[in-house]
Amino acid sequence: MSEPKAPTPAPGDTYKGWLFKWTNYIKGYQRRWFVLSNGLLSYYRTQAEMGHTCRGTINLATANIAVEDSCNFVISNGGTQTYHLKASSEVERQRWITALELAKAKAFRMQAESDDSGDESTPPAAGQGGGARNSEVQSTLRTLGSKVEDLSTCNDLIAKHGSALQRSLSELEGVRLGGETSEKIRQVTERATLFRITSNAMINACRDFLALAQAHSKRWQKALQAEREQRVRLEETLEQLAKQHNHLERAFRGATVLPPSQSNPAIDSKGSVPGKGDASDEDEENEFFDACEDVQEFITVPADPKYHRRSGSNVSGISSEMGMDDGTTSLDEQSMASNPESPQSQEVVPVRKRRTRIPDKPNYSLNLWSIMKNCIGKELSKIPMPVNFNEPLSMLQRLSEDLEYYELLDRGAKCQSSLEQMCYVAAFTVSSYSTTVHRTGKPFNPLLGETFELDRLQESGYRSLCEQVSHHPPAAAHHAISERGWTLRQEIALASKFRGKYLSIMPLGSIHCIFEKSNNHYTWKKVTTTVHNIIVGKLWIDQSGEIDIVNHRTGDRCHLKFAPYSYFSRDVARKVTGVVTDKDGKAHYVLSGTWDEKMECSRVMQSSRGGENGADGRQKTVYQTLKAKELWRKTPLPEGAENMYYFSTLALTLNESEEGVAPTDSRKRPDQRLMEQGRWEEANAEKQRLEEKQRTARREREREANRSTNPEEGKEPADGALIEDSISDSPLKTEEVEIATEPSETTYKSGHQDSYKAMWFDRCVDQMTGEPTHIYRGGYWETKEQGNWDSCPDIF
Repeated sequence: MSEPKAPTPAPGDTYKGWLFKWTNYIKGYQRRWFVLSNGLLSYYRTQAEMGHTCRGTINLATANIAVEDSCNFVISNGGTQTYHLKASSEVERQRWITALELAKAKAFRMQAESDDSGDESTPPAAGQGGGARNSEVQSTLRTLGSKVEDLSTCNDLIAKHGSALQRSLSELEGVRLGGETSEKIRQVTERATLFRITSNAMINACRDFLALAQAHSKRWQKALQAEREQRVRLEETLEQLAKQHNHLERAFRGATVLPPSQSNPAIDSKGSVPGKGDASDEDEENEFFDACEDVQEFITVPADPKYHRRSGSNVSGISSEMGMDDGTTSLDEQSMASNPESPQSQEVVPVRKRRTRIPDKPNYSLNLWSIMKNCIGKELSKIPMPVNFNEPLSMLQRLSEDLEYYELLDRGAKCQSSLEQMCYVAAFTVSSYSTTVHRTGKPFNPLLGETFELDRLQESGYRSLCEQVSHHPPAAAHHAISERGWTLRQEIALASKFRGKYLSIMPLGSIHCIFEKSNNHYTWKKVTTTVHNIIVGKLWIDQSGEIDIVNHRTGDRCHLKFAPYSYFSRDVARKVTGVVTDKDGKAHYVLSGTWDEKMECSRVMQSSRGGENGADGRQKTVYQTLKAKELWRKTPLPEGAENMYYFSTLALTLNESEEGVAPTDSRKRPDQRLMEQGRWEEANAEKQRLEEKQRTARREREREANRSTNPEEGKEPADGALIEDSISDSPLKTEEVEIATEPSETTYKSGHQDSYKAMWFDRCVDQMTGEPTHIYRGGYWETKEQGNWDSCPDIF
């Protein structure tokens, strides 16, 4: 005998029981106590939690219930709530499905009735005439609805009686003439009569519905025509406003574009009056933003129009404080678009055509868990990785990718205001992370002495050089200079932390950006990069932390916050917010956007303290700003990027072979080239050869250093030292993971311990930050022109 079923609960009953709910890939399905009541499905860890802690609730009125297999089913509200549930048996699952469907139907009816009652009780909002029309429309809709229900009921009855009549006729045909004939004929007659009555009722209901619809069709046509006319009037008004806006913008630009020889601070402050008058077109665009030092959420409130109706004397102070207006920025953008090259370069130089594709990534499978499961929690400090987890670029090339959006620095070099220049520097800082959103592959860590040049002097006006200047700890120096008035330099070392489920990569070192014209010197550090789902699941990357950009000449600062991803947050994913302040701490710009898409800035007109709305009771600062202006937007990836390691247009060209580069250039690294060509087994073998070669070179340097300081020359290191070398001395430091150790800048700040002397960079102490660093000494590009690379080491 089959198992007896429990009585199915009625729609209004409360239904309770144990179900298994999917939590995550680590814990899988977990047993939870579910309660279904009043159209809401709630769950708790235990029955004891019902009185004080609810773990989650989903409204069934808008939910979708889907059965996956004999025991599994899914409940989703179409938004952020999705429950993957599993019952102990198929019978138990069917009981829950029945109870959920009944509760959903009842919740839907209750919601519809609530909406109807709310519509009926809505008071007139625009006088008695508007209220009467609303009431009449509602009454008509209710009448039409009742007629439609009558039609539906009649349709069901006709189908029912028609089927019965058909059965009776079939039976009548098979009956022989005799005593029961009269009885069958009587049944057929009764059912035919019922069918005729129902059909007449159906016809009458249709006639009433048609008459009612015809009576109101003319009124609805008039209402529709009125709406169309009103829409046309609104479109005409909007077109007129757009023309006025364009006219004022042209007038503003014509009034503010002056030759440099004719400009002075007094004229500039007065000449900026039309620019602030132009802001009157943005009365509806003003926004208030919450201060970023408390909660990273922007709250928009009605703007104060007084800032758009100021006199010239009132506006001059704001203009001098904010620097150049939007008109100047627009002029810079126009000049950049019309003349991307230097103004002095009138001669047309043919630009080299760069490659747009690389070989597709092979579909090789490798289980990371089999490599790492025996290393978690042990005293080992580093784990070498095969090339299967790499991408065919080195860390030096990834560092050069920071220049993907060099145009931001070009535009910043043209700014007259250091505060506005700070906005472009901040946007450039954020843009350097946009290429990492899908790049889960690890770059090759450079060999000691490896270099990479990126010569884009003809196309983009800049040159860049990177060199691996230290092996223990690993560090790379980078120097880029542009003909358009800026220099970028940095030295980056990487510390990593492996926690089983994720890998955190913390860059150490500062980035410097110097603008030649204004002598503004900016410094900042990078945020933490986290790679999630290292063991199980799909890899994904997040950036989190805070960045302080400092202008050492003026004291201006920009505080950027990269919000970490949270499943429970309602904010946009990968959100970045920031505030630009002067040396006195006064806010001038608010920045917002995402590190994988775009950044915008809004000029602050006024700031004030709000109520105690912070999570810790602190007062929020409310910023009143003008309309946001887009500073940067990510360029779409090339077609087929998912098969090419998600490389950007610039990244596709970085490993392209070029003539004349140094023999230590990353383009000539054999294991990296083999991987790009899809020959991964050969690449792994070549990688092992390079590792052993670098270990041998390092041991030789240590012996030379010992001979110069130790009188016992030629003494071999202890076996322990050799073992330590074999464990920790791997050239691919970005591919090595620290286990059970906390990252620290102590080793980095104490100076590089390797005895190697860099080819193109000098080691010194940075005057701005006090950190040991390497600064470009010069000579690389002159050596390239001469073609004399005899002094370069043989590292490949």
